[in-house]
Amino acid sequence: MADVATALANVVGEEHVLAGDEVPPEYGRDESLGVAAERPGMVVRPADVEQVAAVLGVAAEHGLPVTARGSGTGLSGAAVPRPGGLVVSFERMNRILEIDTDGQVAVVQPGVTLAELDQATAGKGLVYPIFPGEDGASIGGTVATNAGGMHAVKEGVTRHHVLGLEAVLATGEIIRTGGRYVKTSTGYDLTQLIVGSEGTLALVTEVTLRLRPRLAHRAGVLAPFPGTEAVTAAVPRLTGGGLDPLVLEYVDVLAMAAITENAGLDLGVPQEVRDAAGAYLLVILENRSAERLDEDVQTLGEELAGLGAADAYVLAGDRLQKLVTAREQAFWAARHAGANAIVDAVVPRAELARFFAAVPAIAGRHGALIGGCGHAGDGNVHLSVFQPDADALARLMDELLAAAAGLGGTISGEHGIGREKTHHFRALEDPAKVELMGRIKKAFDPDGILNPGVLFG
Repeated sequence: MADVATALANVVGEEHVLAGDEVPPEYGRDESLGVAAERPGMVVRPADVEQVAAVLGVAAEHGLPVTARGSGTGLSGAAVPRPGGLVVSFERMNRILEIDTDGQVAVVQPGVTLAELDQATAGKGLVYPIFPGEDGASIGGTVATNAGGMHAVKEGVTRHHVLGLEAVLATGEIIRTGGRYVKTSTGYDLTQLIVGSEGTLALVTEVTLRLRPRLAHRAGVLAPFPGTEAVTAAVPRLTGGGLDPLVLEYVDVLAMAAITENAGLDLGVPQEVRDAAGAYLLVILENRSAERLDEDVQTLGEELAGLGAADAYVLAGDRLQKLVTAREQAFWAARHAGANAIVDAVVPRAELARFFAAVPAIAGRHGALIGGCGHAGDGNVHLSVFQPDADALARLMDELLAAAAGLGGTISGEHGIGREKTHHFRALEDPAKVELMGRIKKAFDPDGILNPGVLFG
């Protein structure tokens, strides 16, 4: 290992190689509840693509397992390294290289955070519309996991906004995929293959992103419903009604109580309405024109009443932003409350009611408490599970994820497989597909040094 450390120091400088007891604990974990931290043997902090290529050359020569790391905000254990392995941290590669206002494109390094990019685009009337709920997340990490978030019902997920990549293969080869164009029919789409691959195919060193115009006016409507079935029945009507919501969130009463209490929020919903509510929908609209937005909000309120909502409470400005922020921090509220697992599953929107109907029975069979919220507009469900017994929790997770898969869904909508869900991935995915993915992995990473144990177990 001393020889490896010397070789790495020759690439990035001695001060950017940490080894042994010098490695801070945060490099050994992410925010997953189900994957224990591991101490890497070394951490290296490259400054440019050539250094990344040289680092991977050293790793390949010595057979070192390599884990890429951005901000460490992932929820699936994909940033948890192998014991004694090498962490490649992109904290120094954190520059916004260009914002092209005419082409509506940003070119960034992987260590740039969502908050930094949002601040840089705001003054130019543009926005990168992916907001997965953690603005400290790095662009590289969101590309690795194909992050989504509350805006996905309108804007899609990360892969819909990645136009091109610069990446380094395990062999040290540097490749460029895609570009500043919005469509291509030229060979295999390597950009989209790397997006969502969780660091198992290549290390991304530069990302070309599509930007959108930033609309000036936004308002939300919070609608309490008598139960989950009424909420889920309303979703297809709202997504197909022409209002094009930016956000369409389901929040159960347990999660709503937790996030509002955690944030100290009073949303103006009378106590008797809260007592009668079984679930809530949060719908956010945006527009260039304040007058048109007002008209849309009025139409939305009428539609919600016709779909069975007890009432509709209009939220704007600071109050709306506080609720959105509190909803984005729902994971932290659940963690603070002692949640033992967070479920990230996705089902077809038409099957949301059946999935939610199955949840209480599954919870009861395993002696658990389950509450949560989700991106109802795209069928992505997030549930907080409270069951401290590890064996009971494992059986419950097996049943919940199998229920999602059985309804035509899958076991992750945005957090990824990481190390946490490899068992479920192999159990519930088509074996032919998994074997094909393994062959693709072999082609990109012939010696298997990139994030071994992630995705495939």
